[in-house]
Amino acid sequence: MNFISSENKGFRMKFDNGFAISVQWGPGNYCERKSYHDLEAPRKERFWESVTAEVAVFQDMSDEKHIGSRILSIATDGVDDVIGWLTPDDVAKIIAIVQSAHPDNEEEMVEKIKSLGL
Repeated sequence: MNFISSENKGFRMKFDNGFAISVQWGPGNYCERKSYHDLEAPRKERFWESVTAEVAVFQDMSDEKHIGSRILSIATDGVDDVIGWLTPDDVAKIIAIVQSAHPDNEEEMVEKIKSLGL
C-alpha cells in the first residue's frame, strides 16, 4: 500500500489487493473546482479545498506510480471511466469497496461501485 500526492489537488491510494483509487478535486476534474481558470492555482495554495471530487479506480499492473496501471470503467453513463461530483461520504464508500475487493474479482467490485448509484 502507498499514498501518492497529485499537484495539491488530489491523491492516489494503492492497496495490497492490486487496486488503486485516485481522488482529484481541481481544475479539469469533475468537481466544484472544475471551471477554475488558473490550472496552476492548487500548487500556489497551501490548502486547496472543494465540496466535491472525482474518483477513478485502477488495477495496478506494476509497482510504478502510473506505468502499467489500467483504469477501470466505474461510471454508469457509458462515456467516462471516472465518477465525478462526489461528496466525501460517497468517496469513502468507494474507498471501502476498492480496499476490500478480491484481486481476482474485478467485475464484482465494479458492479458494487455502480450499484451505489452515484
